[in-house]
Amino acid sequence: MASVESQRLTDGGGAGNGFQPYLDSLREVLQQRDPTLLSAVVAFVAVLLTLVFWKLIRSRRSSQRAVLFVGLCDSGKTLLFVRLLSGLYRDTQTSITDSSAVYRVNNNRGNSLTLIDLPGHESLRLQFLERFKASARAIVFVVDSAAFQREVKDVAEFLYQVLTDSMSLKNTPSFLIACNKQDIAMAKSAKLIQQQLEKELNTLRVTRSAAPSTLDSSSTSPAQLGKKGKEFEFSQLPLKVEFLECNAKSGRGDGPADIQDLEKWLAKIA
Repeated sequence: MASVESQRLTDGGGAGNGFQPYLDSLREVLQQRDPTLLSAVVAFVAVLLTLVFWKLIRSRRSSQRAVLFVGLCDSGKTLLFVRLLSGLYRDTQTSITDSSAVYRVNNNRGNSLTLIDLPGHESLRLQFLERFKASARAIVFVVDSAAFQREVKDVAEFLYQVLTDSMSLKNTPSFLIACNKQDIAMAKSAKLIQQQLEKELNTLRVTRSAAPSTLDSSSTSPAQLGKKGKEFEFSQLPLKVEFLECNAKSGRGDGPADIQDLEKWLAKIA
C-alpha cells in the first residue's frame, strides 16, 4: 500500500503535480532542520503567495470594465454616450432603463470598455447605480453647464450621494465630472463648476452631519466626505476627481461634437 500511495503522489495530475517538487523540498528541509534552507523555503513561499495575491488583484481589476454615465435628466449624457459609440448626432429622450455597448478606446493597446448610460430620473438613478456600481471601472458624472446655475443644488445633492456611496469610494478608481453643453453661450466653465460644487458639497456635509442618524446599530454609516474641520475640496477624497469641458451637440444640432478630451480620458483609464 505504501508503494501505491507513493506512486500516486509522484504521478498525480493537474496543478498538484507542479507543486510536488516544492512540497518534497519543504519536507526534506523540515526533516534536516537546516536553518539556512528553512529560511530560503519560507522566503520562496512568501514570494509565491505574493504573486498569487497580485494576480488575483489584477484579475479583479480586469473584470471591472464598465464606465457608468450618470447625471440629472437633460444633462446630455445619453447624447455623449451615442457620440462616443457612433460619432453621430441623434435625438434622444429621457430613458427609464439603462443602455450599454462595447467601446473601443483610441490607444495603442486596443483595449475596450463597456459604456453604460444610466437613467437620470430622480426616482431611478440611485436604483440603477446600485445595480451596476460593483462592475464600475469609472464613473462619468455629466453636468449641464448651461443650466448649472439653477440646478446646482440638485446636481450637488446627487453628486453627494454618489461620492458618499461606500462602493463608489472604495472600488471606483477613476471619477470624471464632464461639464457638457459648452457650446451654449451661458455655459459655466469647468473651473467655476468645480468651485461652486465644492461650496455646495461643504454645506450638504455640514447639514447632514448635524441631522440625527436614522441608522440602527447594524447599519453601515455613510462615508465621511472630505476632511473634518476643513472646507471641502475634491482633492481631499480617496479617489481622484477630474473635470473637463465638452459638448455633444454643436450649435447647429447635427454639427461636430467636442468630445476629444473625453475620448482621451477614456483611453487613459482603459
